[in-house]
Amino acid sequence: MKICFIGSGAISTAIGHVLSKKPGVRVEMVSIEQEVIYSVNTYHINQKYFPSVKLHPSLQATDDKATLYSADVIFLGIPSTATVDYVRQNKEYFHPETKLVNLAKGFGQGHKTIIQCLEKTVPNPVFSLKGPSFAREIIGEIPTGMTLASKSNRDFDFFGELFANTSIYLDYSTDVIGVELSSILKNIYAIIIGIVDAHFDSPNLRSLVITKSINEMRYILSKFGGKEKTIFNYCGFGDFSLTALNDMSRNRTLGLLIGKGFFTDYISEKVVLEGKIATNIFMEEIASKKHIKTKKLMMRELYKVFNDPEYDISNFVKQILQVNL
Repeated sequence: MKICFIGSGAISTAIGHVLSKKPGVRVEMVSIEQEVIYSVNTYHINQKYFPSVKLHPSLQATDDKATLYSADVIFLGIPSTATVDYVRQNKEYFHPETKLVNLAKGFGQGHKTIIQCLEKTVPNPVFSLKGPSFAREIIGEIPTGMTLASKSNRDFDFFGELFANTSIYLDYSTDVIGVELSSILKNIYAIIIGIVDAHFDSPNLRSLVITKSINEMRYILSKFGGKEKTIFNYCGFGDFSLTALNDMSRNRTLGLLIGKGFFTDYISEKVVLEGKIATNIFMEEIASKKHIKTKKLMMRELYKVFNDPEYDISNFVKQILQVNL
């Protein structure tokens, strides 16, 4: 079986390393980073992302897109802002029966999910793979749970076999939009938890806001066409808890910076802030859906933080405690 990853960053390298250990599986990363290609193929190290980790020697990297055509599965491991354009511009390299798996967490184009955009771009079967999955943990082969989503369950056994006897454990869902949106929403609420923790390092308060966050995520999922039960998959509560409670999370760190008063335009411009982008997009969509009561959402208060230069962050916690669905 031939597996390709588009991108040679942390997540592609980590999952590629895990799968390359499987007998009968050949893994290649298609990359534009020449220094990464050289270090992976020559020294079996991704010098840029994991300089101290020895990769499985069968894991290879290339800049030749033509290799994609013979792949059984292609994992899309590039940033969400680039995923749809890359596929659209290079779809001649995709065999129509190759399975495409989206790893990116974010919106595609026109406020649609990446999967929705891909379905209109290529005839390939498309899947979503999301979960609480720091790449440094995956490459260390720490047991990790991820949700595989597809509108049909006919390929679930295929992916079950692909990841069998690895450190990656799958659960499954046919709620593709719910899985995709869960992976975006968790960034928003991780920022909220970060702001709360910056003001009050309180287990009681943190647990209160976590509960409110889960209920709000579940509510929004249902309003945008997802299923409420998806919140209980790895992609839901699992990914939210990882992102909201671990200081390796960029979005939790953003919340801590905001809460401590260190958030500046410089940080906003220089750091990839998925949660900030997602907050603005969701609120723009919510504003057009009158049946969603924005005054009852903590997300609305976070939207004010990002868009009102005069916002008094010292009142944030008080304000979110007053809203209830």
